Formats: sequence, structure tokens, C-alpha cells
Amino acid sequence: MSCGYRGHAILTGVDLEIRTGEVLCLLGPNGVGKTTLFRTLLGHLAPVAGRVEIGGRERSSLSRRQTARYIAYVPQLHEPPFAFSVFDVALTGCVSRLGLLDSPSREDRKRTEEVLTRLGIAHLSARPFTELSGGEQQMTLIARALVQDGRILVMDEPAAALDLRNQATILRRIQDLADENHGVVMTSHSPDHAFLVATRATLITQDRTILSGPVDEVLTEENLQAAYGTRVRVLEATSPDGEVVRTCIPTLELA
Repeated sequence: MSCGYRGHAILTGVDLEIRTGEVLCLLGPNGVGKTTLFRTLLGHLAPVAGRVEIGGRERSSLSRRQTARYIAYVPQLHEPPFAFSVFDVALTGCVSRLGLLDSPSREDRKRTEEVLTRLGIAHLSARPFTELSGGEQQMTLIARALVQDGRILVMDEPAAALDLRNQATILRRIQDLADENHGVVMTSHSPDHAFLVATRATLITQDRTILSGPVDEVLTEENLQAAYGTRVRVLEATSPDGEVVRTCIPTLELA
């Protein structure tokens, strides 16, 4: 598939499969087309060439309601114009299934309560979204996607601008979602996020070469240098529970 704007391809040779039960992490420097690819996957842009298939059907043949059964979007943190409660923000996940004049049903409200409980944020239900911490806001946006009930969650930098504890909380939840047989495709500027939770990685380099495969095969020192234009070290460490984990350390030496 090729994706871009007004018939002009920005990325070519895109060949991705997003499966339930897996986490695909998309990485690359700013300006190489990650956002364009995301917008194409979500149906906001039509492919310049090729097609997007969802559940074996071409994306363009599906209605908004049909698409919502498969794909739910978790955007980057944002401030809504009004101080909606956590419950109301999460409840909007059902809107894509409703008709123009429909209102959320009792079942929709019950599902929202269940999702907030499942994510451990039911105690925040009545709190204004604007008064939450960054981690709590991100969990609320994940709750909204789960209320929508899409099998594939598309997350735009879900751990960006969060402190270490909140990053760990969000990444743990992403791992849990995959264990619950959701598929997750997420963008990140941190290779460490991919090392921690991703099953597969897609790395877009500065010349827009697309590298895809198992995380440890894609996120090598050589490939990361080609993508970001700076030398890095990929090191192994042992976590407190004895698990071997990888981490990426950038140097001050530009390639």
C-alpha cells in the first residue's frame, strides 16, 4: 500500500498485518509519514495505491458503524473544551454505534461502568477530565475505546509526556489488552516501549524505508541509527524478577 495526500505518495511499500493478541509498535523520526499512515489506517485518508482490509473486507466498503466494531482510536492527550466527567468521556465511546438521534442506552451506561471498574478508575467517574493527571486522562481515553468495543486499538503515543510510573501503568495496561485478545498498534518515540510490550515493530527510517518484524530483529543499533541519525547502544539488563530486558541508550554522537 502507498499512502499520502492528493495522489502524492509519502510512504510506499506498506505491508502490515495487525492481529488480535499482539502489540505492533510503530517508530520513526518526525516527518517520515507515521501520522499519514495512521490516518490511512483509520480511514481519514484513502490509500494512494493498494488498500486497507479490516476483517477480510476492504476498509472503504464498511460503514462507520461497521468499522467501529473493529477499530477504536486512542488519541494523544488533549484538553476537551468542556469539563466533562470521566464517565461521560468514556461513555462517548458508544457514539459510533448510535443513530443520529439516538442516546446511550442503559446497557451502554452499564458497559461504561464495567470498563471503568476493569481499568481501576471507577473511583474517578464523577471527576472532571480536565482535573486528572496525565496518566488518569490516558486511562480514560483507553476506557472510551473499550466502551466502543473495537477489537483493534490504534494508539497515538499513549505514553508520551508521562512520568515513569504513569508510563509503566499505561504500558502494563497495553500488555493486558493484548493478553485479553485485543490487537494494539501504537506509535512511540521510545524504542524502550517497544522492547517492553510489543510483539512486533515497524521502523520507518529517514529515507522512508520501512522495516517490519520481531522487535529484536528490527530495533537493532544499526537500524535505529539509520532511522534517527544518531548513534545508539542497545543493551541488555536483568529486571528484579529475573527477566532479561533490552534498553536503547542514545549517545551524543550524530551519525
